[in-house]
Formats: sequence, C-alpha cells, structure tokens
Amino acid sequence: MTDLLPWVLASYLIGAIPTSYLVVRIVKGQDLRTLGSGNLGATNLYRVLGWRYAVPVGLFDMLKGAVPVLAFTPRVDGGDQVALLFGAAAVIGHVFPVFLRFRGGKGVATGAGVVLGLAPLAFLVALVAWVFVVKASGYVSLASILAALVLPPAVYLLHHERRQLVPLFLGLTALVVVMHLKNIRRLLSGTEHRFGQRPA
Repeated sequence: MTDLLPWVLASYLIGAIPTSYLVVRIVKGQDLRTLGSGNLGATNLYRVLGWRYAVPVGLFDMLKGAVPVLAFTPRVDGGDQVALLFGAAAVIGHVFPVFLRFRGGKGVATGAGVVLGLAPLAFLVALVAWVFVVKASGYVSLASILAALVLPPAVYLLHHERRQLVPLFLGLTALVVVMHLKNIRRLLSGTEHRFGQRPA
C-alpha cells in the first residue's frame, strides 16, 4: 500500500491543477470564483470567456482524470481497483484543490476522464445522455446528474469484465449528485440558469 501513496499523491496534485482559475487569472486578471456562477468549471468559464477557452480547459480537466488511470496504473502493475483509486484521487484534487484552499470545481469533467480511461463504452453512453439533456433542457447541471446516474448501469451492461467496479462507480455518481445539491434545489424552484445564460 505504501508503494501506492506517491502515485495517489501525484494523482491528487494533477487533479488539483486549477485550470479554469489560472486561465481567467492570466486572461482577465480576475478570480473566476467572483465571476458568473462562481464555480471553477468549464461551464462557468464559458460564461466568462466563451468557447475559445472553455473547450480546451474542459478537455484538460478530463485529461486530469484520464492520465492517472492510463499512465500511472501500469507503473505499479495495478489492476482496475488501483486505477479507480488513482482516478478518485484526481477527482478529489479537482473538487478540493490544495492550491485554492480546497475550493474547486464539481469534478464532472475530471470524473469523465476517469470513466473514459476505465470504461470507454459507458463513457460514450453517458456523453450521449449529457448532450441530449443539455439540448433538450438547456441545463448543464441536470445533464451532469443524469449522465452520472446512467453510468453505473452502462458499466454493468457494457463492461462485463468491470462489473465488480460498479459499486465504486456508484460512489462517483453519488459525489456528482452531492456536488450538485444547490443546483438541484434551484432546478426544483425554477431558478437554475440555463446553458449560456448569465447569472443575474
């Protein structure tokens, strides 16, 4: 177990890279946490700087989850559970980054990178669900929640060799839901902002 600790720490530190925060600091000289919705994610970055910055940042945040799974696991001859451990550390780093006093994003893009590395077919199903819900409703938060809920059954049905990981994917789903509790309350009250809409 001690052999894994340096890799878990490295995974956390990669996840903790505050990509959207750094981009806004460099481009606008401002703190993204004081702009738009205040969230350190690609959606809020889109509100502030547009697609030109949001797309590469979103892809980089996905890489923060995929790299530990795909690059670190083989170095310790680890199996799927070790890969998911590294991925979870990256997600925790994104959500609770040490560089920003543990106030980060919601972990959706980084978690998606973890899923892509471990269960690519399930990732595609969740991605299709996400795109469909965004187009149909305009709510990124709702799309993220439903995509997370679709994930465990998709892993079970499409990745038989990884069915033992379904409980751990359920944990990832639970994290996404918990991180969106405020959004859920706004959705229920009808005050949630649609995609592209600037908060008042």
